[in-house]
Amino acid sequence: MNTLIAVAIAPCGTGEELSGKVAEVIRVIRESGLPNRTNSMFTEIEGEWDEVMEVVKKATFVLAERGIRTEVVLKADIRPGFTHMMQSKTEKVDAILGAER
Repeated sequence: MNTLIAVAIAPCGTGEELSGKVAEVIRVIRESGLPNRTNSMFTEIEGEWDEVMEVVKKATFVLAERGIRTEVVLKADIRPGFTHMMQSKTEKVDAILGAER
């Protein structure tokens, strides 16, 4: 079943600057081949439930397997019969806002 998730995976207790370790996590997500988009707070990933969750696991364990305490925040939208939600959800809002001008 198609799933869109927003996930934030970050090391805990490793100092003030986390971008290097976060980049390692994002690399795993991008190399998965699943549609994804990163912003300053979350990375969205879309695909079949099992595929998406496997990517989340691999991205989490890239830090955890090195003994780094890792925090995961995840929100999922499972909407049967819908695909390409990562783009279509924002396009619908943009269309509404554009019509209001």
